[in-house]
Amino acid sequence: MFELRIMATFQKTTPVISFSEARAVVEREAERTSPVEHQLVPLEQAYGRVLAESIRADRDQPPFPRSARDGFAVRSAELQQVPARLRVLGDIKAGVESLPELTEPQTAWTIMTGAPAPHGADAVLMVEHSRAIGEVEIEALRTLKTGENIVAPGSEIAKGSVLIEAGTRLRANAIAAAASVGAAQVSVYRKPRVAIITTGDELVDIAEKPGPYKIRNSNRWSIGAHVIAAGGEAVPMGTARDNVAEIRERVAEAMASCDMVLLSGGVSMGKHDLVEGVLEEFSAEFHYRGVAMQPGKPAVFCHCKHQGRSVPVFGLPGNPVSSMVSFATLARTVLHALAGRGVVPLRLAWLPLASDMRTTAGLTRFLPATITGAFTSSVVDVRKWQGSGDLAATSRANAFIVLAPDREFFAAGEFIPVLIPEADL
Repeated sequence: MFELRIMATFQKTTPVISFSEARAVVEREAERTSPVEHQLVPLEQAYGRVLAESIRADRDQPPFPRSARDGFAVRSAELQQVPARLRVLGDIKAGVESLPELTEPQTAWTIMTGAPAPHGADAVLMVEHSRAIGEVEIEALRTLKTGENIVAPGSEIAKGSVLIEAGTRLRANAIAAAASVGAAQVSVYRKPRVAIITTGDELVDIAEKPGPYKIRNSNRWSIGAHVIAAGGEAVPMGTARDNVAEIRERVAEAMASCDMVLLSGGVSMGKHDLVEGVLEEFSAEFHYRGVAMQPGKPAVFCHCKHQGRSVPVFGLPGNPVSSMVSFATLARTVLHALAGRGVVPLRLAWLPLASDMRTTAGLTRFLPATITGAFTSSVVDVRKWQGSGDLAATSRANAFIVLAPDREFFAAGEFIPVLIPEADL
């Protein structure tokens, strides 16, 4: 009992830092973080991975003068006075084995988008700027400049230039670019192993029927999903009861086998919140012990020593929505650094507020919200919820609105920042 009382008193007197200060802390520590080792994987397994070695162009892109439009390959000098009549010599399609020449005066080749322009042609006349005259002649209806509607060789990227930089997370666009230069295998960082330890006597496995005062362990699943979405490997380490020895055992096991440790629960101010005291036993260097945000105020971030290693450890709040927000806004930044992405800023979208809002100043607030509308008429509105344990409301949200700590009123139509937790902005 004495040990518990000391920890509770310690936590209550620990100063809380602002959310902006917490962001500066995690970005500073992310900058100091070395990524995990890298490995060679086939391109078909590289989606979502972080590139460890830059990919260079193996030839000019495009490798030939490429038509940007369906139309006719022409000499622009012959179209300085229009209408101009041209004889069509034939068709050029993408993937031709040999390329014809355009040498005869007042002639043209029909060409499709993506096909190589014939030797001698310096522009492409769009189909809609022509008129057919019989079977083999057209009339050009507008003038052209040299190079118009032709993409010059090497204008997208030159041979040997960096196409995709190391540190890039490989999405569909980057996968396509890698394939275009023949990168059948790519060097990527392995996925950082992230231990997930849930704490609390109230938790039962999701397969169990909970007693009247127990709850199912949703945090193990939600945090794991966020870790996977951020590019890590989620490593569940089980649930530790509100017992110092049990938490200590889980933390030691996690630090021995993983690159980063996430604990949920046990970091608030109750006498059964034991996590900080356990972390002290691992020579914890605390970076913060509470953040002025809602939800997510009771949170810790430190580096702990174990077997000669310094491991980043985040103590996330036990309430499920709080743990999601705390991970998405703070812990994810360090995971990104371990994965090889360096310091990734917290990027937010901005959308007009659907209705007036009032709140209490003092905390940076992340409130469940729904983006509705479509295209240019999209708006965001806060959802009615019952606080940071309300998974029902949060499951129907698709974003969080972000309210500044120094304001109490936000007017409908005002553009406000919006966090989309699993978006990789």
